Amino acid sequence: MTSPTTLERSAGPLATAVRWTRAQWLLLMVVCTVLALDGLDVSMVGVALPSIGHELNLGTDSLQWIVSAYVLGYGSLLLLGGRLADLLGRRRIFLIALSVFAAASLLGGLVDDPAILIATRFVKGLAAAFTAPTGFSIITTNFAEGRHRNKALSIFTTFGASGFSLGLVVGGLMTSLSWRWTFLVSVPIAVLVVILGARFIPRDTPDATDSGHDIWGAVTLALGMLGLVYTLVSAPERGWGSVTTIAGFIISAAVLAAFAVIENKVRHPLIRFGILREGWVARANLSAVGLFGSYLSFQFIVTLFLQSALGWSPLAMALALLPTGLIVATSAPFADRLINVFGATRLILAGLVSMGLGYVLFLRVGTTPNYALDILPSIILLGIGFALAFPSINVQATAGIRDSEQGLAAGLIQTSTQVGAALVLAVTTAMVSGGHSDGGPVPSAAAMLEQYRPGLVLSAAVAIAALLVAALPARRQAVALAA
Repeated sequence: MTSPTTLERSAGPLATAVRWTRAQWLLLMVVCTVLALDGLDVSMVGVALPSIGHELNLGTDSLQWIVSAYVLGYGSLLLLGGRLADLLGRRRIFLIALSVFAAASLLGGLVDDPAILIATRFVKGLAAAFTAPTGFSIITTNFAEGRHRNKALSIFTTFGASGFSLGLVVGGLMTSLSWRWTFLVSVPIAVLVVILGARFIPRDTPDATDSGHDIWGAVTLALGMLGLVYTLVSAPERGWGSVTTIAGFIISAAVLAAFAVIENKVRHPLIRFGILREGWVARANLSAVGLFGSYLSFQFIVTLFLQSALGWSPLAMALALLPTGLIVATSAPFADRLINVFGATRLILAGLVSMGLGYVLFLRVGTTPNYALDILPSIILLGIGFALAFPSINVQATAGIRDSEQGLAAGLIQTSTQVGAALVLAVTTAMVSGGHSDGGPVPSAAAMLEQYRPGLVLSAAVAIAALLVAALPARRQAVALAA
């Protein structure tokens, strides 16, 4: 039995209402808007992928990089981002990273070169790797521990989920004008928040006593993951047994091994691997990979299928997927109550069951689907599953961990979510992109469905695997980790 979570420890009588000053509200709104902007950007670009592919003549394997570049940039530097914010100052890092995000958004909306477009997505992911943990840290250092902080973090989480949900609709509307607007619309919002942040985020004193920042660990992690994803995506075209593919896997493995060696030697590692043996940490991180990886891959395939194969408009496609986001957004404020009543473990298992069932039901879809009967049930099940499992996984990832390593555990679960999702998406793309090359003839709807079906099966398999991991008894988990 795990120790009480932060949410559980803070539960208690609510006789006194939580009251904040005007400055605290403005500070919270600034930080929350940035998290919402991150979610907005991810979902908007996802809706625009078919239009980007059509205009720039990109195939499935190339479009995958527009998604993966962002999550890899985000996941590879997330742990380092929070540490550098403590070292150099939260306010400074937050405003600089947000300014970089705005500049990359502007450049991405103006270029025609696919390589530069993908590079801007990677840079935006790097920027988000600093704004997300820094925003979280700004909240924890400006709101008192207990109900004040829990309420602030609940609002923070709701903004993120709402941004992703709103991005589906905004992305559909923007793509109807031009896919470029899905990049450009973020620019004025980011610039405005930089101005407001400079005024309302309090100045903080950098922690001069902590000089530990694992730069080489971050570099090797980023390079190793980029190499692995690139090798997976390019393998179908070059051949799984080709010298280039085999060399790519060997080099990527060597770089990731170097990362592991560095983490065991440096004074302040990005990841202390021993933490994986504590509490629910290992299962929570693997469950997060399965949850987010399966959904990101599913959304990637369904976005392409509905628009490219069935001819749906970007807005119609966005509205079709919107119920998932709405369920997640509307349930976020009540997540702590559900966890307190039912327990995080039960909600994780129920959520992953719902996700797996949603993916399996979607396999029935043909080339002339009835939305209410063939698509909507899956979309609702995925929304319920994500709403139940995602916050519970995050709670379990830090349950039972000593206070001095709460930040590490929180950063690790976010990193696993993003980097693991990039790997699952890369495998999915490798499975579905072998049917035709960039610039080739457009296949029929039936042919595209058959091409994408293995990826849909993989999403279901990944979710079911995550469910099995989450259901492992704690003792068996410890044996597996020690092996």
